[in-house]
Amino acid sequence: QVQLVESGGGLAQPGGSLNLSCVASGSFFSMIAMGWYRQAPGKQRELVISLDSRGGSNYGNDVKGRFTISGDLAKNTVYLQMNGLKTEDTAIYTCAAEVLRGTDRHSASPRTYFGQGTQVTVSS
Repeated sequence: QVQLVESGGGLAQPGGSLNLSCVASGSFFSMIAMGWYRQAPGKQRELVISLDSRGGSNYGNDVKGRFTISGDLAKNTVYLQMNGLKTEDTAIYTCAAEVLRGTDRHSASPRTYFGQGTQVTVSS
């Protein structure tokens, strides 16, 4: 199995900042990508931002320029720096990891795992 442990989050005022971190552990051949999803009340889960093993990033809606992902996928660790927070950023943020996993490398396939999630609340 693959476990993801998140930390950070909490309460911030509009315009403020928060940091999240995530560490993955478990049995897999390689880390393909790590990132963050969020789910606000009454809405579907959406991608916030991700980082792949080649250093490329993908951004979700309305976060580019405000949110930054960094980390070391070789150490199975990512960080999310959130600046310029808005009330609409309020959601449960969940770390995700896409890994190459299987009984052996030849039959291994990409699989995605999610953490438990951490609450981010932006309110004055």
